[in-house]
Amino acid sequence: MKRALVTGGSGAIGAAICRRLAQDGLSVIIHANRNLASAQALADELNSQGLSASAVQFNVADGASTRTALEAILADGPIQVLVNNAGIHDDAVFPGMSETQWSSVIDVSLNGFFHVTQPLTLPMARCRWGRIINISSIAAITGNRGQVNYAAAKGALQAAGKSLALELASRNITVNTVAPGIIVSDMTKDVFDADLIKQMVPMKRAGQPDEVAALVGFLASGAAAYITGQTISINGGMI
Repeated sequence: MKRALVTGGSGAIGAAICRRLAQDGLSVIIHANRNLASAQALADELNSQGLSASAVQFNVADGASTRTALEAILADGPIQVLVNNAGIHDDAVFPGMSETQWSSVIDVSLNGFFHVTQPLTLPMARCRWGRIINISSIAAITGNRGQVNYAAAKGALQAAGKSLALELASRNITVNTVAPGIIVSDMTKDVFDADLIKQMVPMKRAGQPDEVAALVGFLASGAAAYITGQTISINGGMI
């Protein structure tokens, strides 16, 4: 059974991805930073359905603790599917943005990508099969007022994924980025009301986490073997 690690797996999109990958037959490791209880509850739910899941806790922004956690995970075998979903936002217009707001967002999305992905690539390459899927945002493509830090982090994540795809292609490892638009979650529910969504989204609705998970599931499958180095938007036609 192939093993998958989903960072930020306890949130709305992360949980949907974990469910999809488990349903597709992978043994899913659900990562959380603060909310281990939610990750464990999701693992228990999936295991009760006869699927395979476990929960793990570490801070992706902390390189040393991440490496320690990954060493324990790798002791049971390589990770074949990695979904870099962990991310935060701390919004402010740029002239008023603090250095902490800038660095904390970069640390989770971009440095977290390095801390998690780098130790897993060599064991994955030895398998000569793998899928790395980075979760970005429409903000990285179009920009967004008040989110210079978030757009920078997610844009860099897309660029890193494209370069990594070139390095790993000969090992039968694909690296792709999924860039969601407005998706129903705790992060968006107080920001976008129904009228605003109808104005912004040609499809007149927010996307569902399961719709993002379906795309991730496809990219993690054998059917997507010839797709690599791509950023795929899922945003109801916003761009």
